[in-house]
Amino acid sequence: MRRTSRFAPVVLAVAALLLGVVPAQAQARPDRVTDRVTVGDRTFIADGRGRALQWRGFNLADKSGRGADAFADIHESDLRDMSARGFNLARLAFFWDDLEPTPGHYDRGYLAKMRRILDWADRYRVKVVLDAHQDVYGPHFGARGIPDWATRDDGLPFTPIPDDWFSQYFEPSVQAAFDHLYKDADLRTAHARMWMTVASALGRHPALLGYDLMNEPFAKFLEGEDLPAAAARFEAGELTEMWNRLARAVRLVDRTSWVFVEPTVIVGLGVPTRLGAIDDPHAGYAPHFYETGMETGADYDPDGPFVPAYEAAIGDYPTRNRMPVIVGEWGGNPYVPHASRFVTDMTAAMDRFSSGWTWWQWCRGGGYCFLDRTGAVKPGARLLVQPYARAVAGDPLRFAYDPATRTYTLTFRTRGDAGGPTEITVPDDAYPDGYRVTIRGGNARWDGHGQSVTVTTRGRAGTTYEVTVGPK
Repeated sequence: MRRTSRFAPVVLAVAALLLGVVPAQAQARPDRVTDRVTVGDRTFIADGRGRALQWRGFNLADKSGRGADAFADIHESDLRDMSARGFNLARLAFFWDDLEPTPGHYDRGYLAKMRRILDWADRYRVKVVLDAHQDVYGPHFGARGIPDWATRDDGLPFTPIPDDWFSQYFEPSVQAAFDHLYKDADLRTAHARMWMTVASALGRHPALLGYDLMNEPFAKFLEGEDLPAAAARFEAGELTEMWNRLARAVRLVDRTSWVFVEPTVIVGLGVPTRLGAIDDPHAGYAPHFYETGMETGADYDPDGPFVPAYEAAIGDYPTRNRMPVIVGEWGGNPYVPHASRFVTDMTAAMDRFSSGWTWWQWCRGGGYCFLDRTGAVKPGARLLVQPYARAVAGDPLRFAYDPATRTYTLTFRTRGDAGGPTEITVPDDAYPDGYRVTIRGGNARWDGHGQSVTVTTRGRAGTTYEVTVGPK
């Protein structure tokens, strides 16, 4: 295994960070943040022309490959096929235990493999969020994520629960390990140094959208606390502090990529997050969206309270902090009887509160895989392939897809500082017999090129347009 020696510049920068001394260049803030646009109570990432961007895609994760076999299950064809179906975002899981197998020494081959996947993504116009993934903390507990050398369990017991892996988060030893990661100075330094190493190596890559700083953070419960109480305390205190600390570390080497932060998993029960503000001009919110009953093997209940409760709980934090929302993980068993209704309800909800999502996951086989073992889309997941506005030259007011009529409708208002055409992705799988486009509003024309419909507006700023795409 090829490894780097200690990264002296990174170590010095971490020391400066921990002492509160941030270089003047990193402290600088632009007078006007040009890569976001807020429309009503929702914020979108914007491109260099001021267009509001939307995202659809998948998680890419190889949890079994390690060392020389790391990322072996991720291929160029995955990015190619993802793009061919109209998707434009991948959330790539990587594991700190593979990246830094011993303290301060980083596997250059591992970083090179990450860069190769980014190269493939760039080739097919797919952006990437790098996800520092952990499940049940890391290999010390038989999982993946945070290295064994960064695990302190206080000698407390751990009992594996193979049939209910999430329950292992409640083991005292696992909770102790998380607590040390948040509180021990040397582990906090190592955590920041890891992210600076990744951002220094990959931050300038054209395919990179940003960094998901840690997957599904968990916390130690205090005596007498239940899950909602522990989550509220942890989110308001240690988690907010950690997100800000890691964001500052990234900014020492990468000023422009997005940093995405997550709440605890309690948000899936319809409980609003208690996260504090993230002091970063390029911070996004990346909650997960899993239905608890389906996670334990049940069918989706179309009349249940899950989607309305989640939607009611999710909006306040990103609205108050003007943060774009990209749902980092969601999914379910595509073979349950109500799978298609599940996808319909979930995508409709995310059209109302987010600007994008990544399904768990792009893979071939059973479980939540999008594709079956032959590479065909599973019937219950077909509705993931639907039109969406990749870039809107103005303010997106409403957008929705009606699977009953196979009709997508986008309503937007032009802005003087938004240039270029509006681009709507129209996947071939959604309209195998072709599609038609209608536009209501001011003076506009449209052109179709492959899977992309471009709408060029010629009216004055402030004009509202309604674009409809449907089958011929």
